[in-house]
Parts: sequence; C-alpha cells; structure tokens
Amino acid sequence: MKKYSYITFMVIVGLSHSCDQKTNQEPVQQKMKKKAVVYQVFTRLFGNTNTTNKPWGTINENGVGKFADFNERALNEIKDLGVTHIWYTGVPHHALINDYTAFGISNDDPDVVKGRAGSPYAVKDYYNVNPDLAIDPNKRLDEFKALVVRTHLAGMKVIIDIVPNHVARNYEGLTNPEGVLDFGANDDTSLEYHVNNNFYYVPNSEFKVPLWQDDYLPLGGEENQFSNGKFVEVPAKWTGNGSRLAQPNFNDWYETVKINYGVRPDGTKDFDEFPLGFENKNYEEHYKFWGDKNIPNSWVKFRDITQYWLDFGVDGFRFDMAEMVPVEFWSYLNSSIKMKNPEAFLLAEVYNPDLYRDYIHKGKMDYLYDKVELYDSIKHIMKGYGWTDHIPVVQKGMADIEHHMLHFLENHDEQRIASPDFVGKAELAKPAMVVSATLSTSPTMIYFGQEVGEPGAEDAGFGKPTRTSIFDYIGVPNHQRWVNDKKFDGGQLSKEEKELRDFYKRLLNFTIKSDALMGAYQEIHFYNKDFTENYDHRVLSYVRWCNTETLVVISNFDAVKDYTFQLKIPKDVIEKWNLKNGEYNLTEELYNKINKTLFVEGGQGIITVELEPLESVIFKVEE
Repeated sequence: MKKYSYITFMVIVGLSHSCDQKTNQEPVQQKMKKKAVVYQVFTRLFGNTNTTNKPWGTINENGVGKFADFNERALNEIKDLGVTHIWYTGVPHHALINDYTAFGISNDDPDVVKGRAGSPYAVKDYYNVNPDLAIDPNKRLDEFKALVVRTHLAGMKVIIDIVPNHVARNYEGLTNPEGVLDFGANDDTSLEYHVNNNFYYVPNSEFKVPLWQDDYLPLGGEENQFSNGKFVEVPAKWTGNGSRLAQPNFNDWYETVKINYGVRPDGTKDFDEFPLGFENKNYEEHYKFWGDKNIPNSWVKFRDITQYWLDFGVDGFRFDMAEMVPVEFWSYLNSSIKMKNPEAFLLAEVYNPDLYRDYIHKGKMDYLYDKVELYDSIKHIMKGYGWTDHIPVVQKGMADIEHHMLHFLENHDEQRIASPDFVGKAELAKPAMVVSATLSTSPTMIYFGQEVGEPGAEDAGFGKPTRTSIFDYIGVPNHQRWVNDKKFDGGQLSKEEKELRDFYKRLLNFTIKSDALMGAYQEIHFYNKDFTENYDHRVLSYVRWCNTETLVVISNFDAVKDYTFQLKIPKDVIEKWNLKNGEYNLTEELYNKINKTLFVEGGQGIITVELEPLESVIFKVEE
C-alpha cells in the first residue's frame, strides 16, 4: 500500500482590536458568533462494549448501546473534544429484527428490513424511539428525555434525524398524540395519486419482495418465521427511491415507501408556488405565506412531528435526502420550526449543487452537506491525485452561501478515512481536517470514532466494510478502546490513537473559540504558487481574519516531500490587516512549542515556513 504523509501549518496573527470595531475589510454576514462543531454519533453503537462482531449477529450476540451509556462522564468528554451539537443518529423508532411484542410492538419482516438492527432511515413510528436503545423499552421515551436533559446540562445541543421522503413499509404508530393518525390511514388506495394521500399506489397489484442478488439473503439466510419471501401489501406502494414497480429491484430502497407531498406522478404540483423573489423573504414571511393555503396532508403530518420533538427538548434536525422532497414543503416546515425555535439547527442532505441555493433561500435550510464540492475535492487530494488548486475555486464558487455549507470528512454514508478504500491511515487526514475546519464560517462535523482512527473494517452482515455498519449490531473497535469499559477515558487506546484524538481536541476547541473563523476569507494560494520558490500544487494557503485575529492557513498534501519556503502575504492583505512594516513575534498556540517572526517589508508579509510530516502548528502575534 502506498505511503502518504501530509503536513499542515497554520499561523494565527492576533490583533489587539475588538471585532466590532470598524476596519477596511468587507463585512461578512453570519448567523453564529462562533463556529459550531457537530458530533454525529450512531446512538446504538456508541456504548456497545461487546467485541464479538459476528456477521449478522443478534443483539444478544453482538450487543447494543443504550441511551444511558451517554452518562455525565461520556458527555463531558464529548464536550471537551470541542463539540457544540450532538447528532444522535437512529433515535426515531425504525424497523428492526428483535422481538418486542411483550411491549406491544409488532415484529418486523426480515424481507423488508436491511440488516438485523435495521436502517435508521426506515422509520416505523415517529412519535417514539428505538426500543433497542432503552434499558426498559416500556420507558424508552423517558430514557431519551433524560438523555436530552443530560446533553443540555453538559452544554451541548441535540439534533435527531427526520426522514420526510419515506417511511418503513410497516409504519405503525403506538403512541401518537391525540388526533394524530398514522401515515396512509385515510388514503384512497384505489388511486395511484391523490393530493391528500400520504403514499403513492400501484392499483390492482400486490407487493413482491425483490429478487435477492449477490448471494444476499435476509438475516444471512438464517431461518425466521417471517422470512419467507413474502410481505403483504395490497395494493403495492411506490418505493422510497421513487420506484413505481410492485416488485422493486434489490438495489431500490425496498424497505421503505415514498411519501406523497402533492406532486402528481407527471411531476406537476398540487400546491401553491412562491411569487418571484420570495426566496429573499425571511422565515416569518414564509410562515405567513402558507397560513391561508391548502396544505397537503403529508406536509401537516411532518410539521406536527417536528413540533412534537421541539416540545420534547430537541434543538434541531438532520433531514435525510432533502432534495427528493419539494422545496416548497421545506419552506412550510422550516418556517414553522423557526417560529417555534428561531435557534433550531436545520441540516439537510442535498447533493445537487444546482439546488443548493433553492434549499437554503427558498427552503430556509440553515446548512447543507458540502460533499460534492469540498469533501470530494479534499478526498482526491488526500488520495494523492487531486490538486489543491481546486479548493480556492470551490470556495469562490460558494462565496455567497459558504456559511451554509457544513464541512465533514466522515459521516455514516462515507468511507472511514482509515479504510484502505479511502487512504488507509487516519493520521493522513490531519491537514485535510484543518482545511475542513478553518476554510469558512460554516459548521464542522466529525463522525464518532473518526477522532481515534476507526477504519470501519467489520463484516457486519448487510453491506460491505469501509463504512461502520448502520444496519447491523456491531462493535466499533477503535472507539471501544476509547470507551474503555464505559470509563470513557481512552484507557485502551494506542499511543498513536491518543495522539490523533489530542489533535482533534486541540483543533476543534480552537475553532469554536476563534473570532477570525467567523470573519473574512481570502486565498493566497495562487499568489504564492506564482512568486514563492518551493511552493507548488500540493500546498494550500489562505487567510482568515477579523479585528481580533488573523489566520494564515497552510496545508501540505504532498505524499513524501517536506517543504521549506518563505510564505508571502500579499500587500492587499497586509493593508486589510492594517499592519505596518516591522517585525511581529509569533507564539505557537496549537502545541505551544515553536516561536516565529512575521516580517512585514515593503508592505508585504513574509514568514519562514518549515513543514514536517503531519505537523500542524498555530502561531499568534504578541504585540
């Protein structure tokens, strides 16, 4: 396997001014005073200390984590990592293979469940939570409520998933509030479509399970009383990804059914659309717009669901596959959420860059995944064949919405960094992580286990390694070494894993305290590429600043080469910083081990940069 070594160098020039004082820099519109850091955690995996990891293992064989595992010590350690928001993935009750009939919960059919523990995106009951996560399933809502309270006491906000595009085929609400009916309860199933039907139908048909492929069998072929190649659904419904076949393909989202939002089968809409320019209105105006309109029933159902969880104490939502749902619905839903909680954190999964601005401005989303642009670009650089030249181009193209584009290097859908299919070594993400966390004013997200180099190597059952399983009961080995029999102290981590977590902790804590990271940005990459000897397309540099801090970020993505050069800060940047000719002492802030000098001569800044493999440093001006 090819060896990679990447290097990062960050310089901070701190100025003794207040951020609210006037300068000659352009103002930057922002929604937060400081950066946010989201810790995505797969809730059922976090506290599981079972190391059996049998493919297709049962809950008794492979174990499962509980809400209670997020105790005060665990939450404080997450907070101390530099986290402001926890996204508890997999909280709403979804279809799974475990017998909870003693608690009034119907069994799920393995023919329409992916894996044994089930997909968190096949929600079975939106007004309750996954019984696997409770010590006492009868008190599962109480146990989750206690977790919300503990999280708030630890100083963090709570995010959970909402999946408006689809629900489990066997949706069944057990604890609906008074007057709330299940999805489809009042549908006219003789019609393919009606504006107030919750589902689309294939009239005069019966659902058939897919033809299994690639030697796949439900539960790995284990016998089960419900696993008989049949699932009763008459008439058949459209599948979650939009398949209109009564027998979906194995690669379709066969475990789910698509929600109808008033979009006819021919794509035309049965609801009002915005007047021209309405995307520039605030959420209060969007809320008023829908006040006297005829609203499709599915819209109202999801509004009620989100209002329920806001009342429960949840602080925000991550919306799955948002671009598969009409943007007008998001205006309706998100404006309703914001009217109840203006500070609610609304994050959406959208992968089509052409739709970004619609979902931000028309749909009133706070944040979207920056996958197709930034993540994919950084991944190519990390793998050795991308050029850093592309990152300033990406950032320029995002300039008007940069605050809204959440940055990440891992999440539950992506390959683990340490997987051989990504780069095979977690330490190689250090410079990429610095860039991801400091490039813009947007939030940063990390996935649990990322900070200790989890490689996602387990053969869990459904799906392939490289991603930590979201479908099966499994243990997460590197993360379990940090959990350390629920001491949550990293006691079993290797020296390298401890050092990696220390890097994440130092970096993330810096980002949530920095004023400059909510300020201005300017790339200096191409200037140095043109005028600096020994600087090339494997290095990236840019500056960030406000009146109290100025950052110069330099990342070396070269696989083997060390770099020494005289970094040049262009005159126009020095002018914006109001620096005079002279010398500025720099003290290192990230590891507290190096002192340097910033020279300003003829209006241009110069810093001697000496980069060692995988090194990241932060300097600050002492005036």
